[in-house]
Amino acid sequence: MYDSAKGDFSLTVAGDCMLTQKISMHEEPGFKELVDVMRRADATFVNLETCVRNWDEGTPTITSGTPMTTAPQLLDELKWLGVDIVACANNHAFDYGEGGILATIRHLDDAGVPHAGTGRNLAEARMPGYVETVGGRLGLVATTAAFRPWNQAGPQRSDIQGRPGVNPFNFKTTYTVDGETFDALSRMNEELGFARAEERNKKHFYSDKEVSGSTADETDVFGKRVVRGNGFSITTKGDATDMEETLRAVREARRQADWVLVSFHCHEFNGESLKTATAKVDLSELADIAAEFSHAAIDAGADVVAGHGSHTPLGIEIYKGKPIFYSLGTFVFQNETIPFIPGDAYARFDLGPEAGPADFLDERTNSGQKGFPAYAGYWRSFVAECIFKDHRPARIVLHPIEEGFGQSRAQRGRPVIVDGELAKEIISRVRALSTPFGTVIQFEDGKGVIDLS
Repeated sequence: MYDSAKGDFSLTVAGDCMLTQKISMHEEPGFKELVDVMRRADATFVNLETCVRNWDEGTPTITSGTPMTTAPQLLDELKWLGVDIVACANNHAFDYGEGGILATIRHLDDAGVPHAGTGRNLAEARMPGYVETVGGRLGLVATTAAFRPWNQAGPQRSDIQGRPGVNPFNFKTTYTVDGETFDALSRMNEELGFARAEERNKKHFYSDKEVSGSTADETDVFGKRVVRGNGFSITTKGDATDMEETLRAVREARRQADWVLVSFHCHEFNGESLKTATAKVDLSELADIAAEFSHAAIDAGADVVAGHGSHTPLGIEIYKGKPIFYSLGTFVFQNETIPFIPGDAYARFDLGPEAGPADFLDERTNSGQKGFPAYAGYWRSFVAECIFKDHRPARIVLHPIEEGFGQSRAQRGRPVIVDGELAKEIISRVRALSTPFGTVIQFEDGKGVIDLS
């Protein structure tokens, strides 16, 4: 009786969206092609990595990154692009504090843009968001492993309200070192009084899990857990409660929607590139938590996992027939045309009250010689068009995009679909990073294609 019961569905997913300028007036062929890709899907998703707020909503927090802010009227631009649903769980959600979180929620609701990943309390931050489409109802669950402790939403109680914030994915990192190094670190802890500080904390206002203590084979060094081993390695493990509560939301969405998308924001890297990369743009292997959570999300009912956070495209894994995009890279990258910069950000570069945003950005990037403007890899990514037939993923098309590397601040950051050698270069990177997962990506007509039929 219903067309949606056929199980045919198209979902387009894109990465980090940091929108600060109107874009709907542009008409380049590559831009118009991208708009067509976004609009023709049954549902289109982006990670909204900003605070949607007016000037007097929220107060700036301390950050070493860009204090992202998007004017509420620009949500019409997102809708014009074809964006149907957004994730808000990321490290920029709290750039303007609890007030910024609440303003973002309010403006998204007023604009009719479904969202997930932040809330007025922890339960709300973990709730799925839903969008109704011709191809069926899509549920979105969003979480982030990149946040500061005070950014995470707090639980509601019968006697006190919860705390606005993000849906957190806490994790623990363990550093394994050889015996000689471990003994030297243990001696340092003793000589500098760190070991006694642990002992004092155990007798103070801390729970046992907050003060793990040292043993002959385990110790804490500057807040990092270090264990004795035969060599050197790093492992990460997701917090059991955060994992289970977010997966509970995935299972809820599975029962309440026809299709389920999970969004995971992660900055944590591991692997060989962590030891060899000379710039962040060259990091290519996410920490263990990315695969751990992504696999668990699909086991819980997700159809697609959309990862982001590195601002670069990473590998794609097909797990149990369903795609995991470990990073979709950046979609809209207008993080240099924000109207205001907080005072303490200027102070980091010894800039006085007469300085403006352009002065800050010149200092931060050494006039474009470092940071994002210096590396093309941050400005080249893809948009993934996921096509389902008979309730199963059948085909994924990777549309290569470029966001104006080398252009002026006023222009760069807007995505266009590219072709030729640049398209091949972008898809080749994704293909190389996907090969370890056994994923086969063909280059056809300037696009990357994954055939799952």
